[in-house]
Amino acid sequence: MGRKPHRAVSESAQLRPSDRASHRRARAEVEFEEQTVLGVLFGEFDANLVQLENRLGVYISARGNRVLIEGSEDSVARARDVLKGMHRRLIEGQEIDAGAIESLIAMSNEPTLDGIISGKEPAGGGIMIRTRRKTIVPRSATQIDYMKALASKDMIFALGPAGTGKTYLAVAQAVSQLITGSVQRLILSRPAVEAGERLGFLPGDMKEKVDPYLRPLYDALYDCMPPEQVERRLASGEIEVAPIAFMRGRTLADAFVILDEAQNTTREQMKMFLTRFGMNSRMVICGDPRQVDILGGDRMSGLADAVERLEGVDGIAITRFTAADVVRHPIVGRIVEAYEGKDA
Repeated sequence: MGRKPHRAVSESAQLRPSDRASHRRARAEVEFEEQTVLGVLFGEFDANLVQLENRLGVYISARGNRVLIEGSEDSVARARDVLKGMHRRLIEGQEIDAGAIESLIAMSNEPTLDGIISGKEPAGGGIMIRTRRKTIVPRSATQIDYMKALASKDMIFALGPAGTGKTYLAVAQAVSQLITGSVQRLILSRPAVEAGERLGFLPGDMKEKVDPYLRPLYDALYDCMPPEQVERRLASGEIEVAPIAFMRGRTLADAFVILDEAQNTTREQMKMFLTRFGMNSRMVICGDPRQVDILGGDRMSGLADAVERLEGVDGIAITRFTAADVVRHPIVGRIVEAYEGKDA
């Protein structure tokens, strides 16, 4: 769908109490002037409207280009803003799926993001990442801060559970800078540590041995660049994917360097990696401090140690994600919350 000029969404009625005896009930009617996207906006069999109803506890009915929302005043206001945000994104040529709707619902609970959701301000205050395959906008309040840090800081630590976009956004920013020529190389690394298993001997050459550990990084790469470009840049060395052990003795200049699963580094490995930082480079260290797979109880995670030492150092940003920032299927966020609550 090509880009079209943005047309405003007008409200034909303000929020008003539907029952004078109860100030908790309200209704709002939203009229969409741009009607060509309404089929996608509502979803097949109104699936998107049903998702909003279930998540926010409102009743939504659609007739033509008008949508009536009824429920508690707060929920009606949030549903209205989310619908307007969905419509705006479709007009701007972005895609809407269940995950995007969940992210808008999550952001609608942040009072400081009202303008971003409803379209009064650009998404993320103008923060976005453009790659060859897609334009990426923030899906949570923390992602806005993270994307700003990715665009401005030399070294960024991203901490938090799986599904919050830590690695994906870092790879997307790296691809964007590689395409524009801001950096000459993209280096992706992670420790070769099994997640609670002993896989034993792996057949093949060195690349075939380490590729299974690095597959999540490849997945993010292929989502941001056409496959043929990824293969060509891998062959030329513009993109390098390697375990952290291969970093020793190097100076990584003119490069965007990403370390994934950093919680599984030792303190010695982390110190070695961080001191590889070279001129005109950017370094992102991603990990979940709660998911340490290092064998041996006396071995402190290099990630936790580095964050403790470097917090507050000029030029270094630390972004902390929580279960509320999970942008995968909603059940992933609930799973993370359940485990974190039990651990606490």
